[in-house]
Amino acid sequence: MKDWWQLNFPNGRQSLTITDANGYPVKIAYGEVGTGKPLFLLHGIGSWSYNWRNSIKPLSKYFRVICFDAKGYGFSEKPVSRRESEGHQVIEFARIIQALVNEPVVILAESLGALTALALAQEHADLIARLAVINVPIFAHKLPHWGMSLLSQTPLELIQTIDTLRLSYLFAPLVREVMAIERRSVLYDPSSLTAEDVYWITYPYIEFSGTLTKVAEELKIATQEIESAQKNQPNWLSKIQLNLSKINTPTLIMWGKHDTWFPASDGEKLQKHIPNSHLQIINECGHDASSGASLAINTNVLNFLKETQFV
Repeated sequence: MKDWWQLNFPNGRQSLTITDANGYPVKIAYGEVGTGKPLFLLHGIGSWSYNWRNSIKPLSKYFRVICFDAKGYGFSEKPVSRRESEGHQVIEFARIIQALVNEPVVILAESLGALTALALAQEHADLIARLAVINVPIFAHKLPHWGMSLLSQTPLELIQTIDTLRLSYLFAPLVREVMAIERRSVLYDPSSLTAEDVYWITYPYIEFSGTLTKVAEELKIATQEIESAQKNQPNWLSKIQLNLSKINTPTLIMWGKHDTWFPASDGEKLQKHIPNSHLQIINECGHDASSGASLAINTNVLNFLKETQFV
């Protein structure tokens, strides 16, 4: 199988070192292609840059597209010896932007990445010129999948042992089959998932120790946030909800009509809370929109940027 990074970016996979939210240096994997104003792509939980495989080249015709793996995901470093706290993604995203560009950027983000982007727009409005978010878990009442709940309830020490023993590598065919089934369940057209897609989607889990541990850790944080919100205790999720009206950045909200994880009504609710925003419901689209509805997403983003006089 050819190197995916080399196929999509002139300089292949590059590496950037930032100081993470815990104050430690961490290596971030990224690729960039195209010229012009910078456009950052941010994936959701459990995913990596590959999810944007159908958007990178089309959008690079108009922008300098920068696609990166968040800390703990994909090809980026996975510091399993250090525990994370809520909101660390926002701090790290800001530092990645500041390290790579010196002007306000466009952000296109999905799921947990979109939630991070909303928080970034609240805390670092100066970094963002335009914002496009997809299927945001902003009003989540629970983790949307039983597998996520199972991982969030499993002791991290046990998951880390599984990672250390490289059991995912030893049982690679089974891992690929299970993840293929789960990924198809969030696609509007399950048949669109190819064998090559399955290979690359599962690659970090099979090849890089620590991937499963970091995903489980993020799920534990998400569970704690949701539970705290329901108990009206101080939490990061509620803070983002309460400050949505302070986002002045022109914002495009996209939502899959058939998203079974977070209903399209959440998109309508979100649009009412962000003053300078527009909602676009994507008809033939499930939760995995970046993979399953890339054509619509690319078209919507370009139209939005033209309408808001950014291109």
